[in-house]
Amino acid sequence: MRIPESVSIVAIVVLQLSFSSGCATYRTISKAEQGSPKVFSGTRLDVSAIRGDEVALRKFKADPPSYPLVDLPFSIGFDTAILPLTVRAATGEFLSR
Repeated sequence: MRIPESVSIVAIVVLQLSFSSGCATYRTISKAEQGSPKVFSGTRLDVSAIRGDEVALRKFKADPPSYPLVDLPFSIGFDTAILPLTVRAATGEFLSR
């Protein structure tokens, strides 16, 4: 089965936009501080940016990507992949209080 050329071009443009705008998960995890959201943080940052929720955006201490709607599926995948690590970090932070 041959993939139409227009589908290939759309896929390439979506990937370029995602990589050029930065990954929300990477941004939030790399700047994580005591008390900042860690579990599904990239997904939550993208959703907050899409909704325009300024109060939630301040909790992350990281800027949302330029195209949060494009980044959202990638953030969901990356957040799911690192879920065991983020849960451990969030649980350890909670227990150390």
